[in-house]
Amino acid sequence: MTPEQQAEFLALGRKVLSEQRFSLLLGAELVALRPGHCELHVPVRDELTQQDGFVHGGVVSYLADNALTYAGGTAMRAPVVTAEFKINYLRPAQGERLIARAEAAHVGKAQAVCRCEVFAVAGGVEKLCALAQGTIAKRGDAPPSKD
Repeated sequence: MTPEQQAEFLALGRKVLSEQRFSLLLGAELVALRPGHCELHVPVRDELTQQDGFVHGGVVSYLADNALTYAGGTAMRAPVVTAEFKINYLRPAQGERLIARAEAAHVGKAQAVCRCEVFAVAGGVEKLCALAQGTIAKRGDAPPSKD
């Protein structure tokens, strides 16, 4: 992709994110997007933490799910939904920001299998706090593949 195409692709991804009310509520930011790859951030604030001061697992899960979906959707170049995903929480998410980096590992005509790493950033240091894998399915109303 040319730099201009990358900028257009990211702008389209940000437009889609701006239409997701829950993403707006969490303050999600789409930082990088290219076919099969996504980087999504959520700034940590008190409202997103649980009783022990860690970011709530549901927020970590949201971040992984949305990043997986962007990775799969851009890889298939079609409207998609999450068919399933699994997440492993490795350590409590603490810090100023969460970062999810997802990539499509396998892309078929109707679905993509994607993986995601979620990092908590504290003092500029990234610590892996969760790993996720999911199946992203082309929506039933998506146009047929040209393959």
